[in-house]
This record gives sequence, C-alpha cells and structure tokens, in this order.
Amino acid sequence: MAINHEKDAGAFTRFREFIRRNRLLNTTWRLGVFTVGVTVLIGGLVMMVAPGPGILGIIVGLAILATEFAWAKRALHHAKQAAERAKEKALDPRKKRRNTILAIVGGILVGAAVIAYLVVYSFNLPWNIEDWTPWS
Repeated sequence: MAINHEKDAGAFTRFREFIRRNRLLNTTWRLGVFTVGVTVLIGGLVMMVAPGPGILGIIVGLAILATEFAWAKRALHHAKQAAERAKEKALDPRKKRRNTILAIVGGILVGAAVIAYLVVYSFNLPWNIEDWTPWS
C-alpha cells in the first residue's frame, strides 16, 4: 500500500493556510509553537549542565521555533554552522591526539592522588580489619 506524501504535504499546507487566514487561530498557533519551542529549548539548556543531550535539545527547540519565526531560523543557521565548526575541530588529528594525551595524563594524576590519599589516611582492606563491630 503506497502512501502519497504529496497529498499529505498538501493537506498540511492547506490546513496551515486556513489557520493563517484567521487572525485568532494564527496567533494561537504561533503562541503554541512558541511555547513548545521555548520549552524544548530551555530543556536543552538545562541538559547542558544536567545529564542529557543538551545540544540536541537546543537544536530541536530552535527547529520548532524556526517553523514560524525568522529570528529562530537565523539562530538555527548559526547553531548549525557552530556545530559544523566544532565537529571539524574535534576531528582534527592533532587536537584529537592532544586530548587523548591530556586525558591519559589526567587519569594517571587522579589515580596517583587517590592512592596518596589512601596511603596517608591508612586505608585498611576488608580482610585486614581486626575489629568487625561497626559501632565502636
């Protein structure tokens, strides 16, 4: 069973034109798009510091807003360009090698700091504990 995508696209276009002709419906539609887009955009910004795909949330939020607002379309274009530059920068072999070396050296330093802490504060392995009473 084949789906006619042109017919579906035409139905949405006709629906959107119907909405645009009515001032109240158009304002409500744009307000809804703005609300959903800003919510996703703020979620992406929150995910920049919290766990989650922050960049993806920001781009999806801007894409939602770009369906109705020219300023969001420009911001989305700038965000895509910045993401492309960051990708090219990350894939540069010299910087990739440098970042790998820094990660290894950092891991070794953190490991050495943990071992030094355990040595200074006399870490006891579970099989070397003499008194097993936890509340002494």
